[in-house]
Amino acid sequence: MWRSFWRSIDRFSLQHFKYVINELRAIKVVDLRNRELVIDLLQSIVEIVTYGDRQDPMIFECFMEYQVLAEFVRLLKISKNSRIEAPLLQYLSIMIQNMDSEHAIYYCFSNDYVNNIIAHKYKFDGGDLAPYYVSFLRAVSSKINKDTLCLLVKVQEDAVVSFPLYSEALKFAHYEEKMIQTAVRALTLNIYNVSDDIVFQFITTPPVSKYFSDVVCRLRKQCLHLDTFLQAKEEMCTHGRRNELILETDKIVDDLYYFKDILSVSENRLGRFITQNLFSLLVFPILLPLLQLRQQIDGLNISEVTSLYIISRLIQVIGGKRVINAVAGVILYPYMTSSVGGATEGDTVDVNGNSFLNHLNDVDKLVCSHPDTEGSENTSNYMFGHLAEHVPSDSQFIGGARNDLCIERGGIFKYVFADNSPSLLLASLFLLLILAESKDLDHFLFPMIGRIQDMTTQARELSASQRVDESIFVKFMPQILNALLKILASQPPLSVLIQWHTGWFFRKLLISQGNILSDLNFQLFNSRERLRKELDGCWFDRIPDTFQSEWSNCRTALEESSQCKDPFFALELAVCREKTDGDAATLSALQRMVEAVKVFILHLQLKAFIFKGDLPEKPTLNTTTGPTADSGRSHTSDISSASFGSDVSLGSGIPCSIAFSNAGIRDVYLVPAARGITGKLLLTEKHPFRSQRGVVIAIAPLAGLSPKIDKDHPSWLHLQIREFDPRFDASKARGNHLKMSNHVADGRWTLGFPNAKACDMARLLILEETGKQRSFVESMLAPLLQDDFLGNLSDNQDE
Repeated sequence: MWRSFWRSIDRFSLQHFKYVINELRAIKVVDLRNRELVIDLLQSIVEIVTYGDRQDPMIFECFMEYQVLAEFVRLLKISKNSRIEAPLLQYLSIMIQNMDSEHAIYYCFSNDYVNNIIAHKYKFDGGDLAPYYVSFLRAVSSKINKDTLCLLVKVQEDAVVSFPLYSEALKFAHYEEKMIQTAVRALTLNIYNVSDDIVFQFITTPPVSKYFSDVVCRLRKQCLHLDTFLQAKEEMCTHGRRNELILETDKIVDDLYYFKDILSVSENRLGRFITQNLFSLLVFPILLPLLQLRQQIDGLNISEVTSLYIISRLIQVIGGKRVINAVAGVILYPYMTSSVGGATEGDTVDVNGNSFLNHLNDVDKLVCSHPDTEGSENTSNYMFGHLAEHVPSDSQFIGGARNDLCIERGGIFKYVFADNSPSLLLASLFLLLILAESKDLDHFLFPMIGRIQDMTTQARELSASQRVDESIFVKFMPQILNALLKILASQPPLSVLIQWHTGWFFRKLLISQGNILSDLNFQLFNSRERLRKELDGCWFDRIPDTFQSEWSNCRTALEESSQCKDPFFALELAVCREKTDGDAATLSALQRMVEAVKVFILHLQLKAFIFKGDLPEKPTLNTTTGPTADSGRSHTSDISSASFGSDVSLGSGIPCSIAFSNAGIRDVYLVPAARGITGKLLLTEKHPFRSQRGVVIAIAPLAGLSPKIDKDHPSWLHLQIREFDPRFDASKARGNHLKMSNHVADGRWTLGFPNAKACDMARLLILEETGKQRSFVESMLAPLLQDDFLGNLSDNQDE
């Protein structure tokens, strides 16, 4: 043991280090015969250098004296098809990552050692070299700072002419492996955060600057791919399409967060460059056709719902004054021409688009000259500098009279008031909401839209010429609320997913105008009858539990903030509406019950909010229903807790027989019993020693049995058997609904009785016990099903 200990210490000695270096120097060529030896030498050097950097300064002095990094460069040059590059880069990465001494890092980056290793002509021929190479580049980038960055660039006449670390990394920016893409993006951010003026000049100058437009174009292709998938008519289940949409949108969101990280770098020049590329290559080509300000651009034919999703997600993720106000300026343009700047009713817009471009430049000047705007430069044209490319002289803009009817049918309001398209209505309304709630919305644009979270307070702060009652949301609030009410009251009812999202918007807008419903048609929320029908269904016994579990889910969904709400719901609604809208036949009995409960809960909570100003914390179920009615024919309390193998009283159980596929015909007793919300049908075999007791061999829930006598055999009784508990998938990917199987397992029993009279007696007994169970459930739900449920709600909340 001691010999091993001293040997391990000796490995990190200066003497051993010199020996290893000399062994490495003796290598004249690297091939497959000595490859393993070279790898062992590299490993030893890296281990000793890492140890010496922290424990023994003399080791790193030796490392510099013997110019070991130069030996690494030499090994790359003398390698002959040995595949030594990958392990060499791996060990170099480990060494650099574990260096703590600034002195050591400074030395490694000097003398062009690292640059020569980076610039070496590697053969990336589909092997595993690329991940090691990019990992090495990332390791180097993680150690650079403002003092060491200059060691990795070549400068001539105060201008960077070469930056191998950055230039070589960009070659892998769109590599197919996600891990490599992530590493390259991390590297670029490391560089941006430590760069100086001359490096930023290099980064934002062609051909290097093409990287930014390439990244935006890649994002643009992903948006097209997302829309293509959304519009595809392939035979795929709704859940499968939803999962695929999640994967596609995650890619887009990853790119948006990368842009956000770049824009967070405190460099105005880089921020302007990125924003300009985003708007000229993505935002304007999507937004202008969406708002009918020109035709589709450069073949970027994206559907309205996808366009609204992309712009909303961009605002949520990237945000910032320039982005928020640029998007708001474009969206509000048709409305602003009728209410701002002295325009009179009947004014027209120049068909050449000059008024539109001037308007955008005015918005940009206001934003960029605002005292809170990042940077002090007045860069009035940087945002829209390339917009003229998308607004040629033959573009036809919205023209004609600017009255409310025109506005309601044009621009984004074309979708807000779209008939038979809840996904477009909610998606366009969501975009307006997140703009209105943004703290970065400029005071020039605020009066046109109104800030949703505190609209009444803002109204008091505005001057008489900028009254908030001129804002879009106030002007069209009755129409918007009526459109939402129409969805909530739709017959046949739309899916619960659509209704829950609609309820979120409805509550949000009610808050904005002080929870006041003006002269609106309030004939809605008639989901009570739909729930009553489920009391006759086969899952009525699960309704109270569903109420308990879904009540808090609904409250959480309604209270979700706009910034946290994922506009993915718009895409999800498009798929949901296409597949299941109004088609109750495609839903299982369990799904129908759960949807009926969820819609009823939504309507209850919205009513409570409208009349009480708050969302109730818990449902007002009647838990004091008085003494539980037992059958009187058996010890029901004993039966209600029975399980397989339990010893129970036969009571007035009815003898019958049943054939099991693996056990033949068995003589049993049928014992139905209900106690409170619990109802069971037991099949018991007579106890061999106790004549009035039986052993349970099968159990089924009372609910859903639907006993029917066979027409041809009046002594046969058919029973439908369902599961005791629904199979919910507890994992919620996104949205406000649980996934459940479309095919809930069920079965059928056929019981044989001595005669038709006994068979009918068994049928009536099952119906009687089921009726008792149903009555108990109805009594629990009674407070919620009454017309004065709000009074009951208040009493319950006070307890």
